[in-house]
Amino acid sequence: MKPITSRDNPLYKELKQLATSSQARRRAQRTLLDGVHLCEVYLEQVGAPPLCVVSDSAVLLHEVAPILQRCEQDGAQCIVLPDALFKAISQVEHGVDLLFVIDTPAPDASLRLCGNAVLLDRLQDPGNLGSILRSAAAAGITDVFCSVGTAFAWSPKVLRAGMGAHFLLRITENVDLVQLLQSATVPGLATSSHAKTTIYDIDLQQPVAWVFGHEGQGISDSLMALTTHQVGIPHLGRMESLNVAASAAVCFFEQVRQRR
Repeated sequence: MKPITSRDNPLYKELKQLATSSQARRRAQRTLLDGVHLCEVYLEQVGAPPLCVVSDSAVLLHEVAPILQRCEQDGAQCIVLPDALFKAISQVEHGVDLLFVIDTPAPDASLRLCGNAVLLDRLQDPGNLGSILRSAAAAGITDVFCSVGTAFAWSPKVLRAGMGAHFLLRITENVDLVQLLQSATVPGLATSSHAKTTIYDIDLQQPVAWVFGHEGQGISDSLMALTTHQVGIPHLGRMESLNVAASAAVCFFEQVRQRR
């Protein structure tokens, strides 16, 4: 393992940029996986990362040592930082000082909507986005399409909320969702507080494209007009609406229930 002790080291400066700048992550098409769980899932689902970073105090921890060994065996570059330098690039408080630098997937030029999928229209909150990705992966959905204006799916906050779901999904960003839904071979389905039909009244045994929108503004009118069904989620309490991530989970797992 290569030690880096200076803040002026070019590789450390690159790490600092990736940790603090969304523009730098998008430009480099790289991001950071922070913590043991995400690194373990990445190793299991994808393989060794381009770069593994650990702090001095974490090198000999029992949960870190096997990960480092696997990375070195598989040819990943591994570096060790003083604790203070590692803390400056980590966004996890009281976590284990381990992170991977990984390449983010290149955009898919051939967009097709022909099976179960999730369409996200200008979703803003990284926590909501990560939670939706986690629920989608758990429900067996594989494709997620994000519009321009949706939070960057590969940001560290979204990755932490997703808990490894990213590596079980095909995530495509900056998609024209109107054009995608116009050419879809499956019906589009959106939730609406004004709908008389409920999520429990719809036959979900066939594939659908779930459409969810901005936390405040909802789905754009042009996209909503293309959906085949608009459904409500019944409430017993006096809350006006559900959080978008909670709504998505209800929808996904009602489909799981029906398909079983």
